[in-house]
Amino acid sequence: MQSGLTLGIETSCDETAAAVIKNGTEILSNIVLSQINIHQKYGGVVPEIASRKHIEAIFPVIEEALQEAQITLEDIEVIAVTYGPGLVGSLLVGIAAAKALAFALSKPLVGVNHIEGHIYANFLNRQDVQPPFVCLTVSGGHTDLLLIPKFGEYEIIGRTRDDAAGEAFDKVARVLGLPYPGGPQIERQAKGGNRHAIQFPRGMLEAGNFDFSFSGLKTAALNYLNEMRQKGLAVGVSDFAASFQWAIIDVLTQKLLAAAEKYKVDQLVLSGGVAANSAFREHVQECADERGLQLFYPPAHLCTDNAAMIGSAGYFRYLAGKRSDYYLNALPGLRLGDD
Repeated sequence: MQSGLTLGIETSCDETAAAVIKNGTEILSNIVLSQINIHQKYGGVVPEIASRKHIEAIFPVIEEALQEAQITLEDIEVIAVTYGPGLVGSLLVGIAAAKALAFALSKPLVGVNHIEGHIYANFLNRQDVQPPFVCLTVSGGHTDLLLIPKFGEYEIIGRTRDDAAGEAFDKVARVLGLPYPGGPQIERQAKGGNRHAIQFPRGMLEAGNFDFSFSGLKTAALNYLNEMRQKGLAVGVSDFAASFQWAIIDVLTQKLLAAAEKYKVDQLVLSGGVAANSAFREHVQECADERGLQLFYPPAHLCTDNAAMIGSAGYFRYLAGKRSDYYLNALPGLRLGDD
């Protein structure tokens, strides 16, 4: 008898995560073991250290997920695992664990694109998201604008040509002396700041262009900090952070709304770690309400990397007849639509 239970496994970067999902939408457990404290001293993720820590943690985390869900491995119907994009060493740990369990238990194995997982995090909050819709996926490694005409189909209508938005947050935060990860730190510093204090540039805002570029913004921000320090002037961190954050939010929102207008959709979806930014969510919500559009985004804890989103995406791929064999390998540069 089918149980509808999926074991999701996620190890694409520096979180070791496992979750049990029922029927693709109900979270029975969602365990995330973060390595942030380990990598903070280096100012970012060290791939070799990350993969070693995944090896130590993967099976204890899976066991904890099963215990919290009050089930055994035999109760699982399908095993879903991230196979890209991400750090190759980290990905391989999760894939090896998933393949071992699938083989030992004779369970179906489903490889999941990490970006697709972020999109499916929106289905874990029982939100009534229905295609067609436009989705903006924004994280430390990705800034993709997608048209999703129906479930499982993705048309990439825009993506970053250089730095991802989350990457820009991290790099500027590091120069400010703020700890990793930089996005939440910039958001905290921006509270109470004047977002119009510094006029930072916006890249690629010409009409009809849905691609992104944040390298110019990052360079302008770093040049501003260097100039202030050379002049011996104090940097108003709150105003700086608010202005820098607003420059990113402004571009992301303008592109998302323009895409909704061009493709005549009335639903907008946010996903990825930057979607946890409260100022970003509030601004997009305000703009969506003004235009009569519906906006969906996951709760903050499901925006960042987790295995619940992988379990959800994996379950729906399984229902669509998707299966992976034991030759499943890590694809660190995987893009949506490649599989």
